[in-house]
Amino acid sequence: MLELEVIRKQPDFVKDRLRLRKEEYAELIDKVLEIDKKRREILKELESLRAERNRLSKEIGKLKSQGQNTESIELRVRELRERIEKFEDELSGVESELMHTMLLLPNLPDESVPFGRDESENVEVRRWGTVREFDFEPRAHYEIGELLGILDFNRGANLAGSRFTVMWGWGAKLERALINFMLDFHISRGYTEVWVPHLVKPEILQGTGQLPKFEEEVYKCERDELYLIPTAEVPLTNLFRNHILDEKDLPIYLTAYTPCYRREAGAYGKDIRGIIRQHQFDKVELVKIVHPERSNEELEKLTADAEEILKLLGLPYRVVMLCTGDLGFASAKTYDIEVWFPSQKKYREISSCSNCTDFQARRMNTRFKDSSGRKRFVHTLNGSGLAIGRTLAAILENYQQKDGSVVVPEVLRDYVKADVIKPNGA
Repeated sequence: MLELEVIRKQPDFVKDRLRLRKEEYAELIDKVLEIDKKRREILKELESLRAERNRLSKEIGKLKSQGQNTESIELRVRELRERIEKFEDELSGVESELMHTMLLLPNLPDESVPFGRDESENVEVRRWGTVREFDFEPRAHYEIGELLGILDFNRGANLAGSRFTVMWGWGAKLERALINFMLDFHISRGYTEVWVPHLVKPEILQGTGQLPKFEEEVYKCERDELYLIPTAEVPLTNLFRNHILDEKDLPIYLTAYTPCYRREAGAYGKDIRGIIRQHQFDKVELVKIVHPERSNEELEKLTADAEEILKLLGLPYRVVMLCTGDLGFASAKTYDIEVWFPSQKKYREISSCSNCTDFQARRMNTRFKDSSGRKRFVHTLNGSGLAIGRTLAAILENYQQKDGSVVVPEVLRDYVKADVIKPNGA
């Protein structure tokens, strides 16, 4: 959430930064200022009415002690009480409207983020690895998976509908191997592994920015008023909701494996085949809670940690900085890591690493006490380290052989207990 005081004092600055995303966000600032003005007018009137009520209440006590009649003053106090209650109800409604509008505002883009309207204007930062030259036409991962008998799309659809997949044998084993490999690596980098609930309260999703903006994207259990998590970022970051940390506790590095659940409501017709875009998918998540003055430095380190997974797996990739028009709602700055898919002859996103500055911290009320005793909002960061299904798909495509077999990346062989996965399951 943006700071209201900044909107009051620098409305044009905030509008200009938001216009770099979308004009409609800048237009919301005028609405915020209008509601805030109304709120302050009500507060001023309430303050005046309460002051008069308190003064008259004291006067009644004084007059009664002197044996004087206070009926007319008591009548005025009752009138004041009714007016106060009316204004308090009005204030409650206005504050609710103000909060709702504030929650619709995205984070301000960092000044280092390039301007652009959509993903076509993202800026490539670097590439790693050599794209493999095939002496045969490379198959898509879903073709390889079906040939090996490890990806079963028909049974997934029979069980749950489209965008769900069953993994058999080596497929399930490779999925589990990737989870363990990624967790082991990130733990070695100083992250603490956490096991978290997969169902959370609505205020938890509000804290990280999924609600109310992306209500249609998440799965809701109506009866229990709980939501399935779209990413482990949600419970991990909210572990410190309404907490005041000590400065010496920072930075905090967290990692977790969870299934993730997304409706993909805005992805109609995209990546229908395969496991690139599923309603349920596995992911190892990275979250950092850090000092505000070091968050950009921590973003570079977090991105490097996610990149290292791909380096160890020997998968070619590139890093792009998202432009203002493609930036996520809660993010001030984001690097996307994109892995190479031979069948598509292009890079596809496999991780998104973001610095959310104090945007989520304000929504969660997560602060720390600095050396001077001042309470300040922390900065939060998150990134995929990595998306498991997409990593598995990239391995199938980049390590496929002409005979239909797939070589297991060397770093996974102790986990999988195999060097090659063959069509006959050997």
